Amino acid sequence: MTQLAKQAKAASRELARLTTSEKNECLIAMADALEQNRDDLKKANARDMETTAQLGLSAAMLDRLRLDDPRIDAIAKGLREIAALPDPVGRILDERLRPNGLKLQKISTPIGVVVIIYESRPNVTADAAGLCLKSGSATILRGGKEALNSNRVIAEIMVEAAQQEVGNFPRHAIQVVPTTDREAIRELLALTQYIDLCMPRGGEGLIRAVAECSKVPVLKHYKGVCHVYVDADADLRMAEEIVINAKCQRPAVCNAMETLLVDRAIAAQFLPVIDRRLAENKVQLRADDATRALLQPAACHLQPATEEDWFTEYNDYVLNVRVVDGLQQAIDHINHYGTAHSDSIVTTNEGRAKQFLAEVDSAAVYWNASTRFTDGAEFGMGAEIGISTDKVGARGPMGLEELTTYKWIGIGNGQLRT
Repeated sequence: MTQLAKQAKAASRELARLTTSEKNECLIAMADALEQNRDDLKKANARDMETTAQLGLSAAMLDRLRLDDPRIDAIAKGLREIAALPDPVGRILDERLRPNGLKLQKISTPIGVVVIIYESRPNVTADAAGLCLKSGSATILRGGKEALNSNRVIAEIMVEAAQQEVGNFPRHAIQVVPTTDREAIRELLALTQYIDLCMPRGGEGLIRAVAECSKVPVLKHYKGVCHVYVDADADLRMAEEIVINAKCQRPAVCNAMETLLVDRAIAAQFLPVIDRRLAENKVQLRADDATRALLQPAACHLQPATEEDWFTEYNDYVLNVRVVDGLQQAIDHINHYGTAHSDSIVTTNEGRAKQFLAEVDSAAVYWNASTRFTDGAEFGMGAEIGISTDKVGARGPMGLEELTTYKWIGIGNGQLRT
């Protein structure tokens, strides 16, 4: 791990010398190479899928691992989008002239070496490496053991393509941790002289373990217990579509809804309709007494919700449902049980919407939109490096700007402090 980190630190110095044009040329070459080598990618992914299927993971988790043609195309598209974005390095963030004539500038700079630790989704390998490259940082990637073959091939293709395009591209700018031994992470995250930042992506257990063992700064979100609140003044047809999208489009991702809150005033009208739609999508419900009384308590897909359920991120076709007495109870529920990730209100009442937006203490809060929009690409950042629910540093989707730091430059003509 020490050798890996040393190589990354040296590579970060070389990356800092690349021009914006060179970085963009590398990214486009990487995108082209991934598309041209899709057969190799799918073969490596097939080996991972075969091994992982034997572990008994859910269909939703297997879906996160799968690489098919549309997903490979999306990975390449993401890299091209990063290339099209402005270079985040070298921006003048602040500028001031002191009374003594000293000129000060606050300039955005690369972070240096970023460790990304993540689970199943091999697209993260390309997204993370591409974003780190554009922001001038070397990256060390540690994916889940289930995606080791996929991750290695993606990284190899990207590095080779960049070196062919730009001769001085550092070979160790993108590295994959070659072992699945968990102790390797502890060793890597103790190397504060080489590693500048760690960003874990995945389930709560992984993220908490990383945060607790790391000696380098960590940007994270523990889990995504996201909510949709259907207000008494909601457009119920709109609410129906938002709920289905937020829960069913991709239930295994962190911005999928885990709890549906419905105002009591429209519960009798809305719940039977949305129950049918959710049942069509094979969603299992964990519901409070009021919800169960309005539906069919004996239905096989409907069970009583426990206190623990309200805190649970299922990453599956399971949904909590609760009837609430108005906006304030919905806000209180979200702030108590939520994880400050993504929450939404559906309403035509502007006053209630503004109160919800102001009082829900989450990284992303929506009015009449699905929680599924909490994503770097959807926010126009290009591919996403992760989502943070921390309050210090980056918050919400993290793209290029969030992968830079800054330094102060002082330009004088002999000034001395008296």
